[in-house]
Amino acid sequence: MPSSVTWNETSMPIAGTKLHLMRAGSGRPVLVLHHDIGTPDRLPFYDTLAQSFDVLVPHHPGWGKSERPQWLRSVRDIAAMHSWMLADLGLKDVSLVGLGFGGWIAAEMATQSPATYHRLVLVGAMGINPPDGYIADQAIVSYLDYPKAGFHNQEAFMRVYGDVTTDQLEQWDICREMVFRTAWKPYMYSQTLPHLLGGVRTPALVVWGDDDKHVPKSAGDVYVKSLRNARLETVAACGHYVDMEKPDELARLVLTFVNAN
Repeated sequence: MPSSVTWNETSMPIAGTKLHLMRAGSGRPVLVLHHDIGTPDRLPFYDTLAQSFDVLVPHHPGWGKSERPQWLRSVRDIAAMHSWMLADLGLKDVSLVGLGFGGWIAAEMATQSPATYHRLVLVGAMGINPPDGYIADQAIVSYLDYPKAGFHNQEAFMRVYGDVTTDQLEQWDICREMVFRTAWKPYMYSQTLPHLLGGVRTPALVVWGDDDKHVPKSAGDVYVKSLRNARLETVAACGHYVDMEKPDELARLVLTFVNAN
């Protein structure tokens, strides 16, 4: 990881709870929204982005180091809390990079403020009921098998997580509980989101691993069709967790897209 990147951690009071935020770099603000399985504290993808942007990586409420609001019940609630955080920080012209479950949250944020954001990047985003295939049901597999299935190459899984500890399994258990609180019925998609995406003015980049076993690419096709200004990029030999499996390739796509005029 680049030694020049220094991450600062803060806790922000949002909606009666505390939201954990990691921040590094300078330049255009980029909000990165993590997967349903949470996020490691440091990832090469985050570090690479922070060499070019002011990167913010919050833990979703109830995930990681953020407190759990007992009232939280929907992905739109999470989106509203992240929007509140950006407003309290006084940030404008922010680009959103949503990863998997975080992509759904980013899409909800964009529909709530159709002309607010600079760029929208959705990577293997949930939130859409795929017309072909289905979103993987994590309730019927183990806490370990679910994240493993998100990688095309198991060596990439080992590079990120190594020998999985009991603490990590416990964290995945907590993350799963939060998914069931906020995205259970219907599971991992919104019945209304496809109808609202057409209002979004923000240029969008939809990125999909060609071996995504969590979310079928047909969901990405719906995102591209529903958004006013969107295109699809496919990453070869890659699963659902593009940010962890092909961090350099995803970072190049984000850098080029966010900096485009």
